[in-house]
Amino acid sequence: MQDSFIDITGEIRSIIEHESAALSALAEHIGDNYLRAVRLIHNSSGMLIVVGMGKSGLVGRKIAATMSSLGTPSVFMHASEALHGDLGMIKPDDILLMISNSGQTRELIEIVPHAKRIGTKIIAITHNIDSQLAKNSDILLPLIYQSEACPFNLAPTTSTTMTLAIGDAMAVALTKLKNFMPRDFAALHPGGSLGRRLLITVADLMHTGAELPAASADMPLIEALPLMTQKKLGVITVTDESGRLLGVLTDGDLRRILCTMGAGAVEAKLGGVMSCKPKKISADKLCEEAINIMESNKITTLPVVAEDDKLLGIIHLHDLLRAKIY
Repeated sequence: MQDSFIDITGEIRSIIEHESAALSALAEHIGDNYLRAVRLIHNSSGMLIVVGMGKSGLVGRKIAATMSSLGTPSVFMHASEALHGDLGMIKPDDILLMISNSGQTRELIEIVPHAKRIGTKIIAITHNIDSQLAKNSDILLPLIYQSEACPFNLAPTTSTTMTLAIGDAMAVALTKLKNFMPRDFAALHPGGSLGRRLLITVADLMHTGAELPAASADMPLIEALPLMTQKKLGVITVTDESGRLLGVLTDGDLRRILCTMGAGAVEAKLGGVMSCKPKKISADKLCEEAINIMESNKITTLPVVAEDDKLLGIIHLHDLLRAKIY
């Protein structure tokens, strides 16, 4: 076949190395202009409006989405649509992040007078520092590279990779200024499993009251088995008279006991065969922490206790699965 004469893997490796080198060079040119851009966006009471056309526009959509996802209100505006009515969405306190590799894209250039007239600040990302866009911007973030990764130096490749990296870097830097935390991220992503893991607490999903397979330490093991089967949680919690958790017996423990003790297990009491130091969790903890405990200890249930170790409930891995958290 024809491609047998082409070192495809070598070509791919070369392209990746080309773009990686461009990003490394870009990092060396990060200066006060980036500091001013991030501070301008952070201090703005308006929206960050990302503007672009073609491939730059596609990257712009991603930048706007990432900004919004990380707590910086942002929207993408197609430059062509802006000239047919969408200019009305721009307000004086907004920030325009305008992306054009050439810096001469007509549709973007025609937006500039309106922005200047109402006082909207412009941050420009462009390769051409002598372009109209560069000269009319308030802050210039130049794309400094030797060539596109495209062998013809035509298709936007290196330039779009660099632009995306700049957008990601500023979005993350803004999270530092905003003290944006995982819980804030979860609040903006309530429909995803990560959002639920960081928003829903153990108390929201735990089994309580009559659903609990609670027994005393002196209950014979043979009598506890029906309780484990009836409650369908794969565990028995052992408590004292005040309801304080003393230990647990899981179905896995039960199998090991039967293998070790054989028929003698019939005479055993729960207090003599239970696990006395079970992993446990408090009701106010996030489901994220419950998942971490279960995963690190290879268990499927966690007793939920108060500060005095009084049993409040049980959370099971199946509860997390049903809630689409795990």
